Amino acid sequence: MERDGEMTGQKEIFYIFAKNFKKMAFLSEDLVFGPIHSRRLGNSLGVNLLPKVGKICTFNCVYCECGWNPEHRDGKARLATPQEYEKTLEEALKSLVGTPKEPNSITFSGNGEPTLHPDFPEIIDITIELRDKYVPKAVISVLTNGTNIHKDNIFKTLQKVDNNICKLDGGTLETIKKVNLPNVKINLEQYIEDLQRFEGEVIIQTLFLRGEHDGQKIDNTTEEEIGLWLEHLKKIKPRKTMIYVIDRETPEKNLEKLSANEMSRIAERVKALGLEVEYYA
Repeated sequence: MERDGEMTGQKEIFYIFAKNFKKMAFLSEDLVFGPIHSRRLGNSLGVNLLPKVGKICTFNCVYCECGWNPEHRDGKARLATPQEYEKTLEEALKSLVGTPKEPNSITFSGNGEPTLHPDFPEIIDITIELRDKYVPKAVISVLTNGTNIHKDNIFKTLQKVDNNICKLDGGTLETIKKVNLPNVKINLEQYIEDLQRFEGEVIIQTLFLRGEHDGQKIDNTTEEEIGLWLEHLKKIKPRKTMIYVIDRETPEKNLEKLSANEMSRIAERVKALGLEVEYYA
């Protein structure tokens, strides 16, 4: 999604965190954690490639369960190397295989945007190898905000995973900016074109909400927003669309959770396009 104003010093970003960062209940503290029960993915063994001490993300979503991005960074933290990750994941899988907690999904999410890790492609290759060895029935899922899919190495890496789950939280750029509060420049038209390049091997995830932030109204459920969002789906032709509502504590408190009836109506409009959809209310 990021085209203009490319981020510089990407590796340096990872080694900085805020000493005074206020944690929320769902900030991941381990490189590999869980499994936890996911509404979408079943027994989900989580992977957090980012520092446990704070969140690193190209978005600052008003609904993010990890809280706001740190405003001030005045300390240092080290990222796990691919070798450390391999050892940690292998130990976790060995302990879980054949048990009731054997994972249905190895899921990359954690404290921010997983594709920001400089060794993300190598880490995915490691994950595929260990998955095939220990839990071949499990899928590999990546929850990404999509801001790096224009980069060739990230695009090709996401093509390797079972569930390439990309965010699209509105129909218009204005609303996406209000919901996601990006700290990179967004070109929505180019982002839709990049999603089309997956040729249907992509899952779109959208959180629907209404509310207010910094005195501005937020609503991605209006007829204009949903209509344009559906037009985007028609172009992308995703393998599946996952729509959901707020389920955990959010950093912005002035947000409204939609009803199951509202979500059902939106889901029906996706089905009418001949597309598969799941909704979680």
